[in-house]
Amino acid sequence: MANQNLGDAKRAKDDEFYTQFHDIEKEMNAYLEYDENVFKGKTILLPCDDPEWSNFTKYFAQNFERLGLKKLVSTSYAPKSKPQDLHLQPTLFEIESPQYDEDKSVQNGKIFTLTEDVNGDNRVNVDDLEWTYLDGTGDFRSAEIMALRDEADIVITNPPFSLFREFLAWIVEADKKFTIIGNMNAITYKEVFPLLMNNKVWLGASIHSGDREFQVPPASVTRSNSLRVDEQGNKFIRVPGVRWFTNIEHGRRHEPLPLMSEADNFKFSKHQDVKGIGYRKYDNYNAIEVPHTDAIPSDYAGVMGVPISFLHKYSPEQFEILGITKTWNDDSGLKTRNYSTQTQVSTDGKESQVGKLNDGAAIVVTETPSSTYYKVDGKSLIQVYARVLIRHRKAAK
Repeated sequence: MANQNLGDAKRAKDDEFYTQFHDIEKEMNAYLEYDENVFKGKTILLPCDDPEWSNFTKYFAQNFERLGLKKLVSTSYAPKSKPQDLHLQPTLFEIESPQYDEDKSVQNGKIFTLTEDVNGDNRVNVDDLEWTYLDGTGDFRSAEIMALRDEADIVITNPPFSLFREFLAWIVEADKKFTIIGNMNAITYKEVFPLLMNNKVWLGASIHSGDREFQVPPASVTRSNSLRVDEQGNKFIRVPGVRWFTNIEHGRRHEPLPLMSEADNFKFSKHQDVKGIGYRKYDNYNAIEVPHTDAIPSDYAGVMGVPISFLHKYSPEQFEILGITKTWNDDSGLKTRNYSTQTQVSTDGKESQVGKLNDGAAIVVTETPSSTYYKVDGKSLIQVYARVLIRHRKAAK
């Protein structure tokens, strides 16, 4: 259930998730706290957006003068180009506009721009947004939107979940500053993790755990148990595991993580799988298993495998990221063996020959687990979820 909503989005291509205003504001405030001029004189592009619904457009238009923006550009997909027919109707704003075109309304995307005071009230805000139809559908991969990307200084949006890898690559290839929302599991993607490891991308400041509520279109089909409908009939669902991915600096990523020593964790850790037990070594990686970020021993000088959620607390001055326990990262030099023959034993006792034990870190166990485990060369092993392999830049003494 943890990632059902995102999984449904990928399978059905139902990618219409509208980010809440307060979530946008909180993240942008973190950048402003670090550098109050981060947006000053900048052109902001909000692609993959629906400007008439979007809180991204609303936030930056309302704060245009305060942020000192040079230009705001927001684009949307054409309703007909969306993979799922959501029966979206034109808004009154569009229908009542002199440039309304019934055919273009469904076949073309739209572009909203904001640069100056248009209505003469001596303010530049949401009331000064100007719009027209795009020549094409608004697909971010089109030459039309790529030209807008190349003009922009910063790209900010909640891209289609099903196209996250491609969208991130689209931004990175243009060498733009950005902040976008994606699934936390994207950390493990071979297209994403190297960027995190090399400090070209990091997680944002404001979403560390739990889930977030997103608005969805009225006709959106979802199996989520978290569906909420407000008094106006607007539909919302809670989506777990979403995070901001960015290359815009925020001071919180430079805060060192307070830690206990290995001995103190053994004695006092609040985690039952660490207290009185210590740290187990992997059978196929030259590293120890640290199952919780706050249980990282401050004085361990070797390589440690930590949960991907560690990246919320990652300070590049405190730790060095060496790799991840995924098959595509086997050339990290930290993997010590691959298993040629593996027998998977499921919870019902059924045995099958598999190869999946190589895609992750394995730990030898002496007692038969109640969960799925593997048999290799007379040994029983369990596999832990993807682990980020790290090392202290300077271990405490």
